[in-house]
This record gives sequence, structure tokens and C-alpha cells, in this order.
Amino acid sequence: MENRDPSVSVIIPAFNSSGTIRRALDSVLVQTRPPEQIIVVDDGSTDGTAVIVSEYGGRIDYFWQPNAGVGAARNFGIREAKNPWIAFLDADDEWLPDHLFRQVEILRAHPDLVWITGNCLRRDSQGRNSPAFCSADKSLRSDRASFFTAFTQNCWGCTDTMLIRREVFEQVGEFRTEFKTTDIDMWFRIAFQFPEIGIVYEPLAVYYLDTPDSIIKSRLQDVEVLIQFLRRNLRLAQDHGKAAEFQPCASLMLRKWIRGLLFAGQGRQAKGFANEFGSMLPLYCRILVWIGSLFPGLTASGLRLVSRLARGMGLRNSATRTPST
Repeated sequence: MENRDPSVSVIIPAFNSSGTIRRALDSVLVQTRPPEQIIVVDDGSTDGTAVIVSEYGGRIDYFWQPNAGVGAARNFGIREAKNPWIAFLDADDEWLPDHLFRQVEILRAHPDLVWITGNCLRRDSQGRNSPAFCSADKSLRSDRASFFTAFTQNCWGCTDTMLIRREVFEQVGEFRTEFKTTDIDMWFRIAFQFPEIGIVYEPLAVYYLDTPDSIIKSRLQDVEVLIQFLRRNLRLAQDHGKAAEFQPCASLMLRKWIRGLLFAGQGRQAKGFANEFGSMLPLYCRILVWIGSLFPGLTASGLRLVSRLARGMGLRNSATRTPST
């Protein structure tokens, strides 16, 4: 598979993004290696998003659709893309100038790769940066790796840093539109068939943490939706012979979701995860869920104390088991 000079279409889904779309578009237009096509899919905006995009004239391919969600907007963009490589950028985020240059550089060195990602900075609305997604000490020391390994090391980047051959979508299908975990669902569907991914460890994009009215950031997830997501991907992993590789990723996601629910005082919801996937959780996590469900008003500091005690007792190192099928 030839990656000598990959031509790229970047897809930007937007919903009521008049406050941020200019920043996103400008960050693409100043790339040291610009994309061949920039697509904005307006997902039914009712603000001035369309007016702002029109100011860029023919440099942007603009499409409008009735509001259907980010997955549907990305699918629309993929169908309109004219190039063999597809990149993504959310309308409330931005690319850093060498984003595509660095990715294309690695693709030329590894012509067998069909997707590549990169590191991401996190920034709040006050302009304060949080640590990048993948810290230097967690670097995998290679510009390619298994996506499953990269995921457990938090080195898989984010949607803004994904660059994927168009034919991959023809093989694994479109983004699902029925739930909000559409992006991570797609990355695992790709990984089950194409586990090797290229990685750029320096930050390639800025992910804004708390931009209002975002098409992406409204992550008020239904626990049942996440349970269905795990059930489906555990089955897919088994079908593709990747159960052993996916299990640590599933366990990591479970722990993060449960921790978030517990610290939000939603211990009973966290128990829903533990009831179904308890065999994938370390003992300390099951203890936290039990305490959180009994005392839903327990403060975050109280939960941290229990977690520290568990660490001191060595419970954090308890092995997890792959759930029986």
C-alpha cells in the first residue's frame, strides 16, 4: 500500500459553532503541509456558523444537514471526501501547525499503515493547558504500535489527531449514530481488523475541555448505553480473535467510568457496571463501588481516602479476569 504522498480530506462537523469555527478553520489553513480538501458539515446549526464559513469562499466545502449528531455528520463528510485519507477536527478544537506534516512523514516511512494518531494538548476556556494525553514517560518508544497497547498507555490521541485511509471505513462501516460513544466505538472496530497504528508523540492538536454548546462535549452518558457498548465490543473482540488484547482496554474504561460516577455521587449507577463486569475489575474498585452504593453522599475526599487505603493494602494490584463468554 503506497503512502508516498497521501492526499487528505479533513472533516469538521459543526453544530452552533459560531464562537469557535473560525479558530478551527484557521488552524487547518495554516498547516505547514495543508490538506487537499476541507469539509465542514453543518449539523443543523441555528447560529451564525454558516455565515462564518461562507467568508472563506471556495477554500471550504460546506454542507448542511438536519441535526442528526456528530456520527452522522462525520459519515456525511466521508461520503463527500475526494481523497484517499480522512482526517477529523471538531469545530471547537484546533490543529497545531505541523499536524499533517508529522503524520505524513511517518506514513511515508511505514507504507503498510492504514491509520495514524498523535498526542493532544488539553486546554480550558481560560487558556490554561493541562498535561498532554500521552506523557513523555509513557511514550511507547516507537512511531507505530498496537492500538490496544497505545490505548492502555493513554497514547492513542483523540479524534482530532486521527488520520485514516478511506477504504478502512468501507471495510469496518460508518460511525454509529445511535449513541454518543461513536468515536471510541469506531477506533476499536478499526483496531480489531487493523491493530497496528502510527503514533506521533508530540502534540498535534488542542482539545478544549469545556467549550459550551459543543457537538462533542455533551457527554452525559446513560450507563446502559456504555454497558451496551462494552457488550458489543467484547463480542467483536472475540469474533476477531482480539479478546485478550481488548480486555485490558475494557477494564481501563470501566475503572474510569466507575471513578467518574462515584466522584459524582452516583454510586448506584456505578454498581450497574460492577454487577455485569465485576470479573474485569480489581478488588479495590469493587470495594469502592460497594462503599459508594451504600453511601452515595460520600465525599470525593472520602473516596480518595478509601482508594489510598486500598493501595496501601496492595489491593490495587489484584489481578483481573477476562469475563466468561
